Amino acid sequence: TNPSTDRAMSLRPSAARLTRFAGVLVITSLPCALSFSPFASFFQHPAARLSPTLTKASPPISLRAARHMSHSSLLQMKNPNTDSENLLKDAKWPDEFPFTDADFSRQDETDDVEFYESPRLCYHIDDKAVAALTAYYAENIKEGSDILDICSSWVSHFPEDFPERMGRRVGLGMNQLELKANEQLSEYVVANLNAAPKLAFEDASFDVVTCVVSVDYLARPLEVFKEVARVLRPGGLFLLSQSNRCFPTKAIRIWLQTNDLEHVFIVGSYFHFAGGFGAPAAFDISPQGLLYSDPLFIIQAPKL
Repeated sequence: TNPSTDRAMSLRPSAARLTRFAGVLVITSLPCALSFSPFASFFQHPAARLSPTLTKASPPISLRAARHMSHSSLLQMKNPNTDSENLLKDAKWPDEFPFTDADFSRQDETDDVEFYESPRLCYHIDDKAVAALTAYYAENIKEGSDILDICSSWVSHFPEDFPERMGRRVGLGMNQLELKANEQLSEYVVANLNAAPKLAFEDASFDVVTCVVSVDYLARPLEVFKEVARVLRPGGLFLLSQSNRCFPTKAIRIWLQTNDLEHVFIVGSYFHFAGGFGAPAAFDISPQGLLYSDPLFIIQAPKL
């Protein structure tokens, strides 16, 4: 199986990862993923790694903005290695949206329908990360909620009892066979949000909108976020999860140029500049332990 086409690749610097366990750095192998590094200084202290002064050449203004936002917040944190869930607490956003159309370009600009034509019935994060996400849903999605899962596929990682405990569970994705195989959904819609960033639902139709490790593929994110705000009920929650895996040819350019912590600020800026949401919050729910697991971040905000 080719991971570049069937399973998302990992944005890592090598086929090993440094894992902190009981104060000791342990190198663990990654047998199931290809890896590459868009960052020369990935293993430096985060506050130093995100500083724009590290680059030899001046990066584009949008890249400098992403690094500046994350760097400023990290400097206020007591322990940047463990407190990444507080990244957006005191975020200082620029006056204007810092990203350009070029930042949302992709290596492969062919029709997304062709890329997603073949069903991929596999997980795009590992089992431990999946379990962490499922547990987070169980604790944070209220019983009886109507849920829309955008960028959905053959599994939504909902708890097993959601069909009995929740209301509508609608999946919106690119591949009909994947959506049809998703037993956690009560209904589904096939749609390409990059071609037409509109949600075919009435205003205030849902209590929760989820998006699992897919925001990095949205080429028109502000339009999609505005649509999510429209279909959410007041107080409803837009809940995104993000790891470090992706299909690099379809991920947006700015995503490939930035790291996990900077990704949190990029998504946070979408909430801020789309309007209609309260202050975004970010939580690191990555599985802990000796053995390697995919990192997992939650970025969420309520509808005002």
